Amino acid sequence: MQPRHVTVLLMIALGAVLAPLVADAQAPTKVARIGWMSLGNPTASDPVMDAFRQGMRELGYMEGQTFVMEPRYADGKSERMPEQAAELERAGVDVIIAGPFGALQAAQHSTSRVPIIMTPSADPVATGIVQSLGHPGGTITGITEMMPELTPQRLTLLKHIVPTLSRVAILWRPGTLSEDAFTHMLQETQAMARSLGVHLQVVEAAQVEDFDTAFAAMATERAEGLIVLVNPMFGLQRQHIIERAAKQRLPAIYEWKAFVRSGGLISYGADVPDIYRRAAGFVDKILKGAKPGDLPVEGPKVFDMAVNLKAAKALGVTIPESILQQAIEVIE
Repeated sequence: MQPRHVTVLLMIALGAVLAPLVADAQAPTKVARIGWMSLGNPTASDPVMDAFRQGMRELGYMEGQTFVMEPRYADGKSERMPEQAAELERAGVDVIIAGPFGALQAAQHSTSRVPIIMTPSADPVATGIVQSLGHPGGTITGITEMMPELTPQRLTLLKHIVPTLSRVAILWRPGTLSEDAFTHMLQETQAMARSLGVHLQVVEAAQVEDFDTAFAAMATERAEGLIVLVNPMFGLQRQHIIERAAKQRLPAIYEWKAFVRSGGLISYGADVPDIYRRAAGFVDKILKGAKPGDLPVEGPKVFDMAVNLKAAKALGVTIPESILQQAIEVIE
């Protein structure tokens, strides 16, 4: 056999061996499908989804190539969410991001297999979402937006804004926190109140109909300031709360910037977009084989403050420069 013919045969044989390897190397990686449940509508900008996408990019994912979003919008109608969650599971998504508490509950009750990443504004243990923060169990894990431990600092901020403050109400919804978490928060806040010469009044509102009684109780006790603890119902009713606080001329501090953007005085709490950016890390671990029930629930790591100078002017209070310098958003 001529040497040239031998060379050709060797090349053919080598090509036959390498062809499957080249094909495997060029075969597209499975594209992850990520379900997204929103209470909003598809035409509105969604900063938390943008933050999540940023988190995915930081981990090396490319939208359209290694992952795609499968959003479901409820258009403000939470009753749509159970069927949307079930639809996402039927569609075969790899994971669901269920941010709003209504979405989380819907996903928990309407799915059985798909992993769920939560960002709840209520204690996930107290509300029965997970077994414990360290060992969630089941199909749900994520990051909580709640920071009740910042309540003493919120009281201090109010005192800086109104130095004569002597009576402050704390508005909360029972069941939002576990009994231990609420007791610890209250003890720490009462200790701070004593050092500031402030009397605390705890006021409950379990449903919208309780706001009349709650704000009447504040007026009876001559409250001069208000701390509003976050929970899903308060978030939906924030305009209602802001208007009542303004009517009673109560300087109020909230956990979420959304309250300040809606006319509230000041907020201090978790940076919510950062929580959604970090949620990408949970998705990454699940896509790589981790079980959600084995991933401990985490808390916020970045905090922010917002101030509404228009609200301050209406209340006749001056926001100290030291607070304005800390605020990441100032509304004039």
